[in-house]
Amino acid sequence: MQYGFSKVTNLTYERAVEKVTEELKREGFGVLTTIDVRETLKKKLNVDFTRYVILGACNPPFAHRALQADEQIGLLLPCNVIVYEKEGNTIVAAFDPMMMTNVIEKPGIAPIAKEVKQRLERVIQAV
Repeated sequence: MQYGFSKVTNLTYERAVEKVTEELKREGFGVLTTIDVRETLKKKLNVDFTRYVILGACNPPFAHRALQADEQIGLLLPCNVIVYEKEGNTIVAAFDPMMMTNVIEKPGIAPIAKEVKQRLERVIQAV
């Protein structure tokens, strides 16, 4: 099942994280959380892992509209965007908000998910 969209970028890992954050801001998103998976796994489990960050992105107007349509949608928020290294490449990816329409059958959710998806696709393509 395809539940997101991604691309390999020519940017370094560090620059990709910066660029994703910049592009999210340009599309009206703020980054509420930053989870450094590599650091967390090393600290908690003492295991080595590739550089991998999860950015919890939120666009307040869209979040507000979605919460008005269904207050339980908070379980699926914020929009996660990841940046990681694999086999010498830097990959950026985002969760496809349209997947929410497979879980939530409320008519107001699909148009919001579609708009958010379009913005996130532009973010990924700009990196």
